Amino acid sequence: MPSPEVMASRRETPQVTTSDLFIDGKSVPAHGGRYVETLEAVSNTRIARVAAATVEDANRAVEAAAAALPAWAGLPPAQRRTVLQRAAELFGERSAELSAIMGREMGATRPWCRFNVHVAQGMLTEAAAQAYSAVGEVIPSDVPGLTALGIRQPAGIVVGIAPWNAPLILGVRAVAMPLVYGNTVVLKSSEQTPLTQAAIVKILHDAGAPPGVVNLISNAAEEAPAIVEALIAHPATARVNFTGSTKVGRIIGELGGRYLTRVVLELGGKAPLVVLADADLEAAASAATFGAFVNQGEVCMSTERVIVERPVADDLSARLAARAAKLVVGPADDDASQIGPLVHAGARDHVMGLVEDAVRHGAEVLTGGSADGLYVRPTVLRHVTPDMRIYREETFGPVVSIIEVDDADHAVTTANDTEYGLSASVFCRDGGRALDVARRIRSGICHINGATVHDEPQMPFGGVGASGWGRFGSRAALEEFTELRWITQQSGERHYPI
Repeated sequence: MPSPEVMASRRETPQVTTSDLFIDGKSVPAHGGRYVETLEAVSNTRIARVAAATVEDANRAVEAAAAALPAWAGLPPAQRRTVLQRAAELFGERSAELSAIMGREMGATRPWCRFNVHVAQGMLTEAAAQAYSAVGEVIPSDVPGLTALGIRQPAGIVVGIAPWNAPLILGVRAVAMPLVYGNTVVLKSSEQTPLTQAAIVKILHDAGAPPGVVNLISNAAEEAPAIVEALIAHPATARVNFTGSTKVGRIIGELGGRYLTRVVLELGGKAPLVVLADADLEAAASAATFGAFVNQGEVCMSTERVIVERPVADDLSARLAARAAKLVVGPADDDASQIGPLVHAGARDHVMGLVEDAVRHGAEVLTGGSADGLYVRPTVLRHVTPDMRIYREETFGPVVSIIEVDDADHAVTTANDTEYGLSASVFCRDGGRALDVARRIRSGICHINGATVHDEPQMPFGGVGASGWGRFGSRAALEEFTELRWITQQSGERHYPI
């Protein structure tokens, strides 16, 4: 792999960008005028000066959203739909710019950046299509002359807290559905990808979102706890949606409980890919390779455990190792690269620590197992057992563990031997048997004969256990981001007992 100096020389050093907060339709500096610098992890090149918000700024953003709420919620659905449709068009028009910003900030390969643009654009299109979905119902009443209605109304101000690993997809997901249902939003950007997520807010503003409807807060990493608590604690905040680590998600959940603010959490994962003895092993190996190594494994749905029946373990292990060994590791800005650098040194050290611990406890490295700077070679470990850290801890890197089991029941028990429950996969030629196994796996998502990494804007996305609660995606989001109200109207005389 080329040295950081060589990779840095491949491009001219771009101008350092200044990124301010966006509150009430205007770019504004943080209170006190403080900025923090962001850097490219591989080359250490400066990227941006980013406004470091204070608690006062967080409160200002929520108050701007509150002021804009009545007018935005009161618009005909067609007008909100038009804003989302135009935003989707702008994503297409600015795709090259968006991909470039994202690639610099998180070190993502070009295919992953382009994929983020594509999926985020689809999320905006799907959100626009849901403009008329917040419908109510007539509920039969036993009271003569009483008409009872279940009415869906906007929840209010929605705070979205988005991560860095899929910053366009998850930044858009944090705000698109809330907006189309008539909520106003405050997006708190990731400290790793503030420019990428600022671009989302700019696009929505350029698409016609009125002042205060979409607001942006960026912050210094050390001030994140205070900023997040201020956003959740504000009396006007009605919902918080957070995507990120389980560790932080627990804190968000506790704060939501303290302030009685409803939260939606999409957290970590330890996705199992179960391979039964009658599976198409080539298809399983292909799906496992994609699921384990796309975006260097920095995906919540990543295939972290391949759970395989013993009779086919040798064959599957050989196929998976051969595929992983052929993956191209290289600079994120090289179109040939399939595996880029990890996001920072801390992530690399975590991944390599898990690999080294597994090897000390008897795991076999079939391929990979080494790092060069921030680049970790795609790694396949066999004979992984419960006494290894990697059996339970989320890796979030380009490493997959092979765990051998005796039969389908043992596979289900092993798949469920984790606190996480986001995505899963089952490979089996017998559709009925596969469906039975899928139903018994404790996860929010399970794909039969498909990769664990898969998402579509119209699908209900979310996990159970330490992977969070609530669901994103199309109609499922209606439950999360609207209030269901009971309204009655009496006609004719009603008799009361006293």
